[in-house]
Amino acid sequence: MSQQNDSTFADVWEELLWRGLVHVSTDAQELKALLAGDPITFYCGFDPTAPSLHLGNLVQLLTMRRIQLAGHKPLGLVGGSTGLIGDPRPTAERVLNTKDTVAEWVGYLGAQIQRFLSFEGANAARMVNNLDWTEGLSAIDFLRDVGKHFRVGTMIKKDAVSARLNSDAGISFTEFSYQILQGFDFLELYRQYGCVLQTGGSDQWGNLTSGTDLIHKAEGASAHAIGTPLITNSDGTKFGKSEGNAVWLDASLTSPYAFYQFWLNTDDADVISRLKIFTFLSRAEIEALEAQVAAEPFRREAQRVLARDVSVLVHGEQATDAVIAASEALFGQGDLAALDADTLRAALAELPTATSTGDESVAQLLVDAGLTSSLGESRRAIEQGGVYLNNVRVDDAAATLAGATLAGGLAVLRRGKKTLAGVLPA
Repeated sequence: MSQQNDSTFADVWEELLWRGLVHVSTDAQELKALLAGDPITFYCGFDPTAPSLHLGNLVQLLTMRRIQLAGHKPLGLVGGSTGLIGDPRPTAERVLNTKDTVAEWVGYLGAQIQRFLSFEGANAARMVNNLDWTEGLSAIDFLRDVGKHFRVGTMIKKDAVSARLNSDAGISFTEFSYQILQGFDFLELYRQYGCVLQTGGSDQWGNLTSGTDLIHKAEGASAHAIGTPLITNSDGTKFGKSEGNAVWLDASLTSPYAFYQFWLNTDDADVISRLKIFTFLSRAEIEALEAQVAAEPFRREAQRVLARDVSVLVHGEQATDAVIAASEALFGQGDLAALDADTLRAALAELPTATSTGDESVAQLLVDAGLTSSLGESRRAIEQGGVYLNNVRVDDAAATLAGATLAGGLAVLRRGKKTLAGVLPA
């Protein structure tokens, strides 16, 4: 998929603002001049606190890519050391993962990050791991050379720390020290690569500024930070690991089908802001879709464009075409028999299901799947011509799945136009 910044903007800073990607930042005028000038080195960090990145991380990856497309050099940092600690959550202490687990996840996240940046050309991206400069550092050296620049009074004012101090759970010295470690990362990247900008989520603002402050105190130099907005629905609902509803970038954790459906189901009130943040569509293209949402919201064209573009970005064109075909086929607009078992199974995972040995009647399977409340209701629905098995109308209430299953022994039941269920082999 073509990736380029919109040339109708004066510079990338103006485009970031229009796309709603700047929730908070250091001096805006200085940032604008910095990003419009000679190439700079910037970074974003990703902690391996799970085996995959998620939707919130995708905001950072695409922000990095936009800045790279403007000619700047990205550093993708995977936190081999900070991942052993974990940044403070507002509510409770994190469970510490083993060193082996964190090391394994470092590899997973590094591979995911590399798919979104270019590692070729004059402004090629580079991957770094903060374990490289912290593993051999003694506690005494860390306290003397880094810790001396931090003031406890300032540290306890950070939002996450303050929330924990005022909670029953409190906060351990381990998590309290996280902001020092992240600040040290920025300092090391400044020293090694001349890195002068860090991006991250706005909920990380205290950690971002710990780095800019440290560089100023230790090196007498200026550095900058951009905090992107947290992704929420128009009703304020947040998506992420801590909410238990993360949309993962790893296909084994969130299937390409479920990923596509997530974007397809975007509310009209949210779809334009999501197009700005998660796609490379131009301002003119997005404004045209915005007009279409206002004039013909029932067509949901903006949602279809959003779902396809983001799915191609994350899972590729082939997987995206497969899930679109599955989505259409489930509702009678395509050939269910043409779907492979994995794609069909992923689609059925989002539906109510029943299991079958092959002997149960369709009427019974309707009850088992929750599409009807009784065999009598099933028979009436079939007699009225409103029941379909694999998109073929069922005329006989005693019909079974014999000879009518799809790939993997699966089947699709439909009542009416939109009420679906899957049938899995027992």
